Amino acid sequence: MADPKGFMSTPREEWPRRPVEERVRDWNEVYVPGALLPIISRQANRCMDCGIPFCHEACPLGNLIPEWNGLVSREDWRAASDRLHATNNFPEFTGRLCPAPCEAGCVLAINQPAVTIKNVEVAIADRAWEEGFAPPRPPERLSGRTVAVVGSGPAGLAAAQQLTRAGHTVAVYERADRVGGLLRYGIPAFKMEKRHLDRRLEQMRAEGTKFRTSTAIGKDIGATELRARYDAVVIATGATAWRELDVPGRELAGIHQAMEYLPLADRVCEGDLEVSPLSAAGKHVVIVGGGDTGADCLGTAVREGAASVTQLDIYPQPNAARNEDAEPWPTYPKIYRLSGAHEEARDLRTAPAADADARLFAASTLRFTGDDDGHVRRLHLVEVDERRQPVSGTGRTLPADLVLLALGFSGPDRRDGLIDQLGIALDARGTIARDEDFATNVPGVYAAGDAARGQSLIVWAIAEGRSVAAAVDRLLSGGASRLSAPIGPYDRPMRA
Repeated sequence: MADPKGFMSTPREEWPRRPVEERVRDWNEVYVPGALLPIISRQANRCMDCGIPFCHEACPLGNLIPEWNGLVSREDWRAASDRLHATNNFPEFTGRLCPAPCEAGCVLAINQPAVTIKNVEVAIADRAWEEGFAPPRPPERLSGRTVAVVGSGPAGLAAAQQLTRAGHTVAVYERADRVGGLLRYGIPAFKMEKRHLDRRLEQMRAEGTKFRTSTAIGKDIGATELRARYDAVVIATGATAWRELDVPGRELAGIHQAMEYLPLADRVCEGDLEVSPLSAAGKHVVIVGGGDTGADCLGTAVREGAASVTQLDIYPQPNAARNEDAEPWPTYPKIYRLSGAHEEARDLRTAPAADADARLFAASTLRFTGDDDGHVRRLHLVEVDERRQPVSGTGRTLPADLVLLALGFSGPDRRDGLIDQLGIALDARGTIARDEDFATNVPGVYAAGDAARGQSLIVWAIAEGRSVAAAVDRLLSGGASRLSAPIGPYDRPMRA
């Protein structure tokens, strides 16, 4: 414990964001560059080095949080980087994108603002790259065994890096034209600039991982053919089968899934397109869905110059503080949070009729109506009670030239034929069934990430990738594995 009184003498201070009017004119990350380092050592000093650090349990990676907090407080960045990378392959991703369940489990959070664990993590990761503390780690010798990883999101990348470092020859297959999965085409650049992803991919290439882009397994290469080529196959394709909204008027033009919309904005940032064909510029936009994907659509539409943007959330507006009876510490509470996108929408008043920032809470879509050309023009909604039942007399309409559906994902997309060609069994939820070793019913085929777990967080995807790598390594080595396995396939977040 660096400062026994740090949690009493130092208030929580977070990484400041750039002014709204400035950041909505570009696609750069929302935070002030360089503003974290002057405060981060003091923030790390607030860590109490608890006898039982519940932050470990709240984080599926088992990150050694008190250890690297103490090292940062003493500005020992190299040692902090070693401890951070011991459990997390991609801390620069999680430090920007994870909602930080570790902070909800921080002991200090029982009655005070939690330690800024996420900010400390990203500060260590960025400093590691600047100082050269994250060099490639190629294996000392090769095992002669081969592994195919299908999907290059965080689960697939983590599995590939772990298996490569263990000495196996690994090829990652990605159906898109660039590596990264939703990290590449789904997460907006203002949340994580793609240079962080590209830098890590170069490290993986230097270690020996091979990448095969524009290759859909099941179409471009048969799934059974791929299985025959490799000693093991890891399926990490994510849960990309989006949920639909079955209401009248869904067939109208101008209604799109969020994951049809967001990748196009990312391609503009990549230089592939000058303007997105689904640009929100000058349009009245309504986003159906109150989660992170909806917030990503919100920030994107604001940057594209939408005339208005409103986000609908079927749940009631959360309280500002934790409900100790329903969601006691150290569970992750559902509270009112103001993301960067919501802060922008609030300050710019993108949705004058909204309850808070750009959101309408306890709102359910009834139908869409359009013009004579078959294009959507209005969204009809109604307020709902806690049981999601319509409240009489609360119907209203919103102008809507572009509607984005951000309703989550139900499981892996089967259209490529990968699952059916291999004969992989699915569970009752429609996700890939597997045993306690992450193995599917097909010998030598394993599954990790959202394709098997269901829609989850990036930190769980990385943990799954590390764990499935250990399972595959045990298969290929014929015994024990030196790779860490932070979670099992049936582990779930802490709940009351």
